[in-house]
Amino acid sequence: MDSSLQSVIGAQTLAAFEATVPVAHGLPAAAYTSEAFFALENERIFTSSWVLAGFKHELARPGDAMPATVAGRPVLLLRDTAGQIRAFHNVCRHRCLKLVDEPGNVGRAIRCPYHSWTYGLDGGLRAAPYFGGREPRAVPAGFDRSQHGLVPVRSAVWHDWIFVNLDGGAPPFEEFVAPLRKRLHGLNLDRVQHLSTIDFGEVAANWKLLMENFIEPYHVQFVHSRTTDQPLADHYTVNELGCLGCAVDVSREVRKVDVLSEDSRFLTLFPNFAFGLYLPDQVGVHLDTPLAPGRTLQRRAIYSLNPTQDSSGRAERLTALWRDVHREDHAMCERLQQGRASDVAAGGGVLSPVWEDSVRNFQELVIERLR
Repeated sequence: MDSSLQSVIGAQTLAAFEATVPVAHGLPAAAYTSEAFFALENERIFTSSWVLAGFKHELARPGDAMPATVAGRPVLLLRDTAGQIRAFHNVCRHRCLKLVDEPGNVGRAIRCPYHSWTYGLDGGLRAAPYFGGREPRAVPAGFDRSQHGLVPVRSAVWHDWIFVNLDGGAPPFEEFVAPLRKRLHGLNLDRVQHLSTIDFGEVAANWKLLMENFIEPYHVQFVHSRTTDQPLADHYTVNELGCLGCAVDVSREVRKVDVLSEDSRFLTLFPNFAFGLYLPDQVGVHLDTPLAPGRTLQRRAIYSLNPTQDSSGRAERLTALWRDVHREDHAMCERLQQGRASDVAAGGGVLSPVWEDSVRNFQELVIERLR
């Protein structure tokens, strides 16, 4: 057993989680509240995985730049002069200042506000004024400007979604997305067009609670009775290597207006890609950014698969609907977080073997990666 994981959770608690029993325990409370556990996640999950970091539509023009946080590290996403999306460590090579702290257009170069070191959109160092003396272009003897550009981060773009892999050791990106692509049954995502984005800011809950809530259908008919018409009996869970979630097939002809009542797929790629497909023509993607054990930034991008058929005001209606749905979810996730301060939560509660088996598999992935 890994000593660092054992020291955070405790051998007995971890053994109880891993026990083969008819009704399994969930992750212990420390997995959601411990700073040490969160540090392990950043080190062993978010550094070594393909992590959703941003949206391509927000980098529409050359020079558009977006700061992001991945595994607690500052990352910079930008579009270069050739139109390619790039990712770099968002750190000046001089004194390690965070270069870009607000989204916007940087023009044709990124300039450090501290000492004016300047980088091209390809990351190359263009200027280090006065670094070697009193003349603007002076550099110290032996200083090779080509060795002091921005440090690139491995990245991939899939439709509108920008992924990064900090340590460069994750499997090939196509291998990573293949399980989800298979579940879409040949759906052409090339038609995806962004409609709106909802920025929820900070949610007072651990990132895993938001992912688990998305994965399991058990809560839907109780928490979302006002905003959905998707009975639990119509749901089933999705448990495939690399793709976890749930789905619902609504087999009725009459569907309510302005509630979620279509066939839906709620699919995830570990650790933080949450993809919702709402047939016949809607897609939603969550961007969850862990900040601390009990704090997560969340945004939701809403897309249409048939933009030519979108009616006037549809984006506004969908934005209002999903804002309400997320508020319902956030209220539950924040109370789940609060409940983990109780000694009763130390053992992790229990999971439904029918409706929360995909949650269990998600939690097992967390432990597996932390070893």
